[in-house]
Amino acid sequence: MSYLRDYGGPVAAFEETGIEPFCIGTSSLLGRTDRALVRAHLAQSEPDVLHTHLGYSDVLGGFAARSLGFPTVSTLHAITWSTGSARDRVKERLQAAVRRRSAFPVVAVCEAARQAYLSHRWDAPDRVLTVHNGIRDQHAPGRGKRVREELGLSPTDIVVTMVSVLRRDKAGLFPPPSVLTVAGHEIAAAAVGDLATEFPGIRLLVVGDGPDRPAVERAMSPLGDQALMIGHRGDIPDVLDATDVLIHPAYADAFPTVLLEAMSSSVPVVATAVGGIPEIVGDGEAGVLFGAPPRADELVTAVRPLLADSGVRARLGEAGRRRYEAAFTADRWVQRMLPVYEAAHARSLRSGNRPQG
Repeated sequence: MSYLRDYGGPVAAFEETGIEPFCIGTSSLLGRTDRALVRAHLAQSEPDVLHTHLGYSDVLGGFAARSLGFPTVSTLHAITWSTGSARDRVKERLQAAVRRRSAFPVVAVCEAARQAYLSHRWDAPDRVLTVHNGIRDQHAPGRGKRVREELGLSPTDIVVTMVSVLRRDKAGLFPPPSVLTVAGHEIAAAAVGDLATEFPGIRLLVVGDGPDRPAVERAMSPLGDQALMIGHRGDIPDVLDATDVLIHPAYADAFPTVLLEAMSSSVPVVATAVGGIPEIVGDGEAGVLFGAPPRADELVTAVRPLLADSGVRARLGEAGRRRYEAAFTADRWVQRMLPVYEAAHARSLRSGNRPQG
C-alpha cells in the first residue's frame, strides 16, 4: 500500500495488519518531480493492477500507470462534484479525464454515486460500475460499559451517537451558511432538545473532530450535559457498544462507513435517505430513513419510537447485523473486487500492455 504524502492518517492501522505503507512524498497534482516520483515508485514495485483512491492519486497514479502499461482501477468515494470554486471544477474535470483514459473500470462505492458521476458525462456507463464497500468485523460486546463509565453515562441513559468529521465541506458539498456540517449536527442538536422533556435520560454523543468544531460546540451548548463532544476516537467499536441509536442526519454522503460499523455492532440506524445510505440500510430493514434535506422535526419523528421501546431497537439492531454479515463484511468486499482486478489484468494482457521500465 502506497500513499502520496503524509496527512497524519491512520498508518498504524495498516502496520498492525502486517502491511508496510510507503509514503511517496509528493507535493502537488501536476508537478514534474511528483509525476517522476510516482512513476519511479510504480516501475520499481511492478504491481499487477494499480488501484487508486481520490483525485490526486487518480491523476498521478493514472498518468504513471498508463506510461508503464500497468492496468488501473479507480474508486470514487464522493457523491457530489462541481460544487466548489472554478479551480475545484477544473481539477474535477482533469481527474475525470485521466480516469477515462487510464482506469478501467472506474468503481463507485454506491449506485447513487455512479449515477451522479455519469450525470456529468465524464465517462461511459459501461466503464463505471458499483462495488459496495465492506469492513472488518470489530464489534466489541461488553466494552461499551467502560466507555459509559469513562464519560459519566449511567446504564439507564439512552445514548444517541453521531460519528463524523466536523466540517461543512465533507463529501465535496458546500451547504448554505445556516448548515454547520454536512453531517447535520445542528439538526441533531435541535432534535435532542425537542426530545429531552419526553426522554430526560437522552444523551447525544458527538464523536469526531474537524475545523468546524467551534460552531458545533455552540450548537450543542443549549443542551448542557445532555450533549457530550468527545472528539476523535480510535475505539469506535467500543463507543458503538455504548450506543443505543446511531443517528446520521446528513445533507449528503456517499457510503458512510460508520453505518456499516453500527450495523456490525447491532446498533440501529436513523439516517437521511441521501446518497448511498438507502443502499446500506435498506427499506426500513436495519434502521429508519427520513427525507432530505434533514429537518429536526422529521428526525424527532423517526427516532422517537426507538427511544421509547428497547424491543424496537433490538429488532432493528439484529436486522442490521444480519444485513452486515450478508453484504458488507470485508470478505464480501474482496469477493466483489477480485473479479474487477482479474478483468482489468486480463484486459491489459489482451491489449498487449507490458511494463516498459
